[in-house]
Amino acid sequence: MKAVVMAGGEGTRLRPMTSSMPKPLLPVVNRPIMEHVLRLLKRHGLNETVVTVQFLASLVRNYFGDGEELGMELTYANEEKPLGTAGSVKNAEEALKDDAFLVISGDALTDFDLTDLIAFHKEKGALVTVCLTRVPNPLEFGITIVDEEGKVERFLEKPTWGQVFSDTVNTGIYVMEPEVFDYVEADVSVDWSGDVFPQLMKEGKPIYGYVAEGYWEDVGTHESYVKAQADVLEGKVQVDIDGFEISPGVWVAEGAEVHHDAVLRGPLYIGDYAKVEADAEIREHTVIGSNVVVKSGAFLHKAVVHDNVYIGPQSNLRGCVIGKNTDIMRAARIEDGAVIGDECLVGEESIVQGNVRVYPFKTIEAGAFVNTSVIWESRGQAHLFGARGVSGILNVEITPELAVRLAGAYATTLKKGATVTTARDHSRGARALKRAVISALQASAIDVRDLENVPLPVARQQTARGSAGGIMVRTSPGVPDSVDIMFFDERGADLSQGGQRKLDRVFARQEYRRAFPGEIGDLSFPASVFDSYTGSLLRNVDTTGIAEAGLKVVVDASNGSAGLVLPSLLGRLQVDSLTINPGLDESRPTESAESRRAGLVRLGEIVASARAAFGVRFDPVGERLSLVDERGRIIEDDRALLVMLDLVAAERRSGRVALPVTTTRIAEQVAAYHGTQVEWTTTSPDDLTRVGREESTIFGGDGRGGFIVPEFSSVFDGAAAFVRLIGLVARTQLTLSQIDARIPRAHVLKKDIATPWAVKGLVMRRVVEAAGSRSVDTTDGVRVVEADGRWVMVLPDPAEAVTHLWAEGPDDASAQALLDEWAEVVDGAGS
Repeated sequence: MKAVVMAGGEGTRLRPMTSSMPKPLLPVVNRPIMEHVLRLLKRHGLNETVVTVQFLASLVRNYFGDGEELGMELTYANEEKPLGTAGSVKNAEEALKDDAFLVISGDALTDFDLTDLIAFHKEKGALVTVCLTRVPNPLEFGITIVDEEGKVERFLEKPTWGQVFSDTVNTGIYVMEPEVFDYVEADVSVDWSGDVFPQLMKEGKPIYGYVAEGYWEDVGTHESYVKAQADVLEGKVQVDIDGFEISPGVWVAEGAEVHHDAVLRGPLYIGDYAKVEADAEIREHTVIGSNVVVKSGAFLHKAVVHDNVYIGPQSNLRGCVIGKNTDIMRAARIEDGAVIGDECLVGEESIVQGNVRVYPFKTIEAGAFVNTSVIWESRGQAHLFGARGVSGILNVEITPELAVRLAGAYATTLKKGATVTTARDHSRGARALKRAVISALQASAIDVRDLENVPLPVARQQTARGSAGGIMVRTSPGVPDSVDIMFFDERGADLSQGGQRKLDRVFARQEYRRAFPGEIGDLSFPASVFDSYTGSLLRNVDTTGIAEAGLKVVVDASNGSAGLVLPSLLGRLQVDSLTINPGLDESRPTESAESRRAGLVRLGEIVASARAAFGVRFDPVGERLSLVDERGRIIEDDRALLVMLDLVAAERRSGRVALPVTTTRIAEQVAAYHGTQVEWTTTSPDDLTRVGREESTIFGGDGRGGFIVPEFSSVFDGAAAFVRLIGLVARTQLTLSQIDARIPRAHVLKKDIATPWAVKGLVMRRVVEAAGSRSVDTTDGVRVVEADGRWVMVLPDPAEAVTHLWAEGPDDASAQALLDEWAEVVDGAGS
């Protein structure tokens, strides 16, 4: 006997899950519902099956193919238009006309004894046998009445409570003789219960009802879909579960990686090659699909998560469904009954309320509160560039595919035959993405100079030597899971705002240039890059007095690419130096704040014991510098800026220094004391770079370890700052602690407040209004200056749903009071 599986319905009640996936392919415990149906048919010897398809038919055919993997023979009957339950089977008449056949829905979960159903049909000599079951609430189903012999007496589709006269309902499973096709008109929408069966009963044909024992769930609503998952996990339905039961009710599939500190409270299921990190908690009736990542601190209870989903740290998912390829970012909360469609992004700390539907390919902005369904619009801010280029979690937000599209868009903004310099840090992720970048550039008629693994300042300097631009791929500072794709202009500086917008437009339109045969770009690997860099550095930065001073310094390369340039640099400087952590460690391409602090403490101990003049610690890509004085005490980054400013200004006695407006106003006192002037810039490195290029600029810094040495470069450069510092200390004959001691203490405090994108403009308007008659500086954001000199600055983040606040006063208490006062203004406007 053959079987017919009806798999053509649209499943409209299950949207948005069925917006981009046919209902029979919806997974129940990580297997499509229809696969459970086919496995049931096979268990009962029904190996030859015809599948009727219509909505997204190709997806069903592509998934199951000819059935060989299941040990079955599958053929397909395609409907050009919806033909109803009977019309779709009529469409497959050619394959079914020779013998009795069984009809079953491809989207109902059941473990009925089909062998007994078929035996009942044959015993009764029925033309049609309807498989029935008893349900507590029959309103959503067709009620069927049978007599003592099992013969059907009456059908009633979708009754009201006043019409309910039985709890026996039609399951949509039938055994039929081919003569039934005589009652179904071809190419017309016809239903069994509403059209064919009443006609058969009218003519007295033998229609029987078989009341089946076992499990049956019509997965037609979100509630029944989630219930079906729980019932499988509870063992209420006999289906095959792919995996190992490692403890009662806890199923883990092959290749899944579950940390021993994760909390698992079954029954639950974790799919193949999923990864569950330490301190994640997964509670009962949760189903996690294939290749899902559950980060530390995440909480899931009664959640159904489809394949390839990223669940960020501290996120909270309860009773919801998450579509495939969706990213749930840090601390997001999704409530009971909510459904997130395929390929969505739910931003950090956002909340999706219960029963909300978010349709596929939508973005929920960070910090958003969503209490209505998102169908057409995207509740988010489309921003490609952040503070560090294009940044995101490796293989979640930043994938090789995205890298190819970004590089293709960048190439399209340049002329054919132009040269682009590429570089990376020492991580494997950066190496893989850079190769994707190079391929896209060459395929867009761009020649590539690949520096491979070099410090970021070297990449910038080499880009400025004849390239139209550059691309650097590195691990995001302090975030080992994330990467930055940084774009440079022809000077090696970060791409300007205008350049970013141009790249953004090309990327959004997806209008990438492709090279014709013969135009594919060349790939070269420049030689002697480090010697070229150090030679240029030592020619441009004043090193007089260093050899005579006999200084001893300790240099920490942080196991990063900064160590690649140090041997050539230190040898030519003729200083007594001790280098620690020089080797590359690709397992640690960046460092956390804690590990950086611990490294500085260790550096201080070595400096003190070695009686060195000072110690420096590079960040892993050689862009930034941290200082330790001769006593081994850490000079905090904001103080290091003032120390360097004092040294430079004291020697130059004129010129301008470029500092962001968030810097303490003590910098003005230091600069003025030595006859120099502060040029206040925005917090953008691009703006600091712009001022750094101007002839009168003698120094620049951002207070976070980034220093500009204008005589050599207009961008942050750790090695250049190091060389300049050695020269200054050698010539001034003062120690760093002496210089630090003569600079007044600053009291600048900072606070971040979550602010949805939709109210950022309102927040800034309220801040200006609240300033009243006080002095207001709008160089970047809004800086409000009090009559007593205290100031607060309010700045919306350009890439995240956050507002930054800085406040400075004569002491910490005064600064804190000011910060709290304006935090209330920002909070009140954003709530």
